[in-house]
Amino acid sequence: VNVLFHAAAYKHVPLVESNPLAGIENNVNSAKVLCHEAKKQGLTNIVLISTDKAVRPSNVMGASKRLAELVFQAYNQKVQRSFERSNDFHPKYSIVRFGNVLDSSGSVVPLFRKQISAGGPVTVTHPDVIRYFMTINEAVELVIQSTVLAHGGDVFLLDMGEPVRIKNLADQMIKLSGLSVKSRDNPIGDIEIVYSGLRPGEKLYEELLINNKANPTYHPRIFRASEELIPWEQLNPLLEDLDSAIKDKLDIDALEILDKLVPEWKRNYK
Repeated sequence: VNVLFHAAAYKHVPLVESNPLAGIENNVNSAKVLCHEAKKQGLTNIVLISTDKAVRPSNVMGASKRLAELVFQAYNQKVQRSFERSNDFHPKYSIVRFGNVLDSSGSVVPLFRKQISAGGPVTVTHPDVIRYFMTINEAVELVIQSTVLAHGGDVFLLDMGEPVRIKNLADQMIKLSGLSVKSRDNPIGDIEIVYSGLRPGEKLYEELLINNKANPTYHPRIFRASEELIPWEQLNPLLEDLDSAIKDKLDIDALEILDKLVPEWKRNYK
């Protein structure tokens, strides 16, 4: 094995809001463990699959993924320094950040398909919710191609195209199923769209950049963000404090440490 893609995470926003310690432990500690093990095993590229929810997060899941990004960046800097002294080849830790993948596990597409097959209604959280989407093939190819561009510590952004209004996606899927949307204007339609309300921690729209600075790469659909990191010497003691708070089941302490490490987190409770 030369390349490791770290895609494992608790990514369901409301579930992590309800179980913050489990979400932080899984999403952050796994990143730290894999960074260490990858170096020990002599891997060449270690790639963290991140999410647009890590940008100015409004939920614990997004904040934990942002902290996982900081772990990868700090660990890369630490490893680079140690290998510079020996002039040996060093492993490259990089991050790829993108939005939703159509028809993947947890995507709205299989949910809408199931709801349409059952005769509806199709549930959308809010009429103005928009999300970035790409296909599974596009995401996989771009993630793999990013490894060639990695210098180490990179935060790559994938060109997701234009954002999609979830209501329009639901409309399209109903019509592509040969059915019509039931509404006030069309009361004899087949499938109704019902708005269930934004879930805990959910935003109307997602972003890919924290500080609006991104540079092109040799690949037209892959960009490199310019974002600040926390040096490992400063980050690791706080990660250890975070781990202790999790083990002692101290929710408030753990969330306060996460808040300190991810200051752009729009935490709506204290």
